[in-house]
Amino acid sequence: MTLKHTLYTDLNSRQREIYNFQKVAAILADYGFNCIKLADDWQGADFLAYRFDGNNTLKVQLKGRLSIEKKYKGKNLFMTFPCKGSWYLVEHDQLVDLVEQNANWLNTTSWKDRGIYNSAAPNKHLLEALKNYKLEALPYPDSQVLSLVETEPPSD
Repeated sequence: MTLKHTLYTDLNSRQREIYNFQKVAAILADYGFNCIKLADDWQGADFLAYRFDGNNTLKVQLKGRLSIEKKYKGKNLFMTFPCKGSWYLVEHDQLVDLVEQNANWLNTTSWKDRGIYNSAAPNKHLLEALKNYKLEALPYPDSQVLSLVETEPPSD
């Protein structure tokens, strides 16, 4: 069987959400998180990301672009989204603060009347403010052999 890449633009909205979840979950593994996709939004979360050491569990809302929504305020919810080829993870209320400091979104009709605002192309000031929340994927550790099963050394 020969595998061919699938174009993101060929996916429907549900397939895009699954695709995005798989992409960001792989990157979060590099930060020591295991991700569990939820069947429906639980307290606003699309998935849970819990640390391998058991010390942190994040409720995460997955978006296809940088988004803020009034309904997420005060819920200790993290937003994750792709932007300009990278993924970001930031607590929602912190994101609203960064937006307020670096863009005029909170003064728009969309935010005031509907309680939402999103953008696939945030301004350079907001992108700069988000740099500490950018997720970086690590290269696969080819130099190490990863094994989930203990094996016996070969007998002489």
